[in-house]
Amino acid sequence: MIIQNTIPIAFAFDNNLVMPACVCLSSLMMNAKPDTFYDIFILHSEKEELHKEELNQLPKHYPNCRIQYRTVGDLFDNAFEIRGITTPAYYRLLIPELIPEYDKIIYSDVDVIFREDLKQFYNIDLGTNYLGAVDVGVAFRHTIRQYVTNTLGLNPQYGYFYSGNLIINSKQIREDSLMEQFKKLAHKAYKYQDMDILNIACNTRILPLSPSFCLSNYLLECIYTRHAEMLNYYTEEELAHTVQSGIIHYNGMKPWSGWCYNQDIWWTYYRNSIVYNEHFCFEFYERQLLIVERWPLWKRIKHVFRYFKN
Repeated sequence: MIIQNTIPIAFAFDNNLVMPACVCLSSLMMNAKPDTFYDIFILHSEKEELHKEELNQLPKHYPNCRIQYRTVGDLFDNAFEIRGITTPAYYRLLIPELIPEYDKIIYSDVDVIFREDLKQFYNIDLGTNYLGAVDVGVAFRHTIRQYVTNTLGLNPQYGYFYSGNLIINSKQIREDSLMEQFKKLAHKAYKYQDMDILNIACNTRILPLSPSFCLSNYLLECIYTRHAEMLNYYTEEELAHTVQSGIIHYNGMKPWSGWCYNQDIWWTYYRNSIVYNEHFCFEFYERQLLIVERWPLWKRIKHVFRYFKN
């Protein structure tokens, strides 16, 4: 077998997310084409001994990848934290510095399921843009548009982009010394942390990508409930492809913690991953059934109504 296409991709997490990270990486490799080789970088704190046993099993199952680890110092130890999102969220800001051997690299959170090979995304020409990313839908989200305008001081016509899936133009970022701005902004109390920082620092130089690169819970809901409006920004073919095989980003409730959109897809990959545990699977569904059984009648009626409404 000849591996022709090397695609570097970086992740950042701590020991609390090793299990979902293994599921995420398993989905990446399950959908890799025979001529794709993934050079996987895992960023973690130098103060934590990352549990690597299961992660290191991945290349043994999938020889068309390797895993490298890069430690991060105390630069973000006092960075702002909110909504349970901790310090590793900021590590993506350091990728051009931590992984200097690549001029372009993909970054992904680990609450993600990949459903196709990433070559089509990695080969996108970013030009002089710092990033390629997916717009959150700022054009038709009034509260986000107000936040971008009034709080961040940005012009929403240039978009406001998710940071969970990125194509990073490391070469351009290094040439323009943008890293220093990232580091300064990281100590400010932005509501959406790294996402705000990237949108502020890279403003007007983020290439909008198809929603298939980051199918968030919100965008999936819009595709079904605001379809005509979505067609003002994307083609029917783009939306169909996004639903069928786009990268699913569980940026709200996590499928291993509770009910959410596309939960069945995550559990399918979990069952076929290197970390599958039948007891964990059983206990999750038992807990969810107990929760539903304790719902009052009004709440059950509400959910039935919502099901038929959608």
